[in-house]
Amino acid sequence: MSNDSSASPSSSSSSPAPSNSDSGSTPSAFERWRRKVMLVTGLGVTHEERMQDLQQLQIRRCEQTKKELMDTSPLVIFLLRHLRLSGCQVPESNIYCGACDTQALLRGHPGAHAGGYIPEIQSIKLCGGMFFSKQHQESTIAHELIHMYDQCKFKVDWSNLRHHACSEIRANNLSGDCRYTRELRRGFFSFSKQHQVCVRRRAIESVSNNPVCPDRATAERVVNEVWDSCFSDTRPFDEVY
Repeated sequence: MSNDSSASPSSSSSSPAPSNSDSGSTPSAFERWRRKVMLVTGLGVTHEERMQDLQQLQIRRCEQTKKELMDTSPLVIFLLRHLRLSGCQVPESNIYCGACDTQALLRGHPGAHAGGYIPEIQSIKLCGGMFFSKQHQESTIAHELIHMYDQCKFKVDWSNLRHHACSEIRANNLSGDCRYTRELRRGFFSFSKQHQVCVRRRAIESVSNNPVCPDRATAERVVNEVWDSCFSDTRPFDEVY
């Protein structure tokens, strides 16, 4: 928090008594409690301040769950181990929580996600506040770790739509993103080949949002071209998780 810019030295020759309100002091427990009450009730603070505080809380919770999953999730631990075996270390700091376009996510925009892989810096960004369960965050981390594994193992060229499509097929197929319950929550329901339908649809959506993809028809064509080989490729798993 920045210091109060209106503070000025006293004109009195005597030294002022120390006070909790001094600009360099740490807020007292009461001041912290009062600030929290203001943020919860909205009294004395702006809407922007309340939203910023909520965002920071969501990011802290996301970071806490991320650490728990990295320490205890068999799926996440398995993928991290195979990344190390492939020569790619993944420090905890390379998987981080931050603010995302929450309005796009809430509107169900096809280009919006609860997380993303950033190949340029070998990092995964998770969207704080956009996970409806611990399992949702687990499958999101797993999805992005599979992209990271593909990058490490196969040197993916993300501007090559066939490469991108293959990694998206694998990530959606192997991460748990297309579980039946997840599809129901998204509003999709199918009696026949529900898993394959989900994997294909989500892969097409992701490839469509690649800046070098001219249109959805191209994304569909590319996904169909690599479908058989990439859907059957379950590395580093023996079978679909």
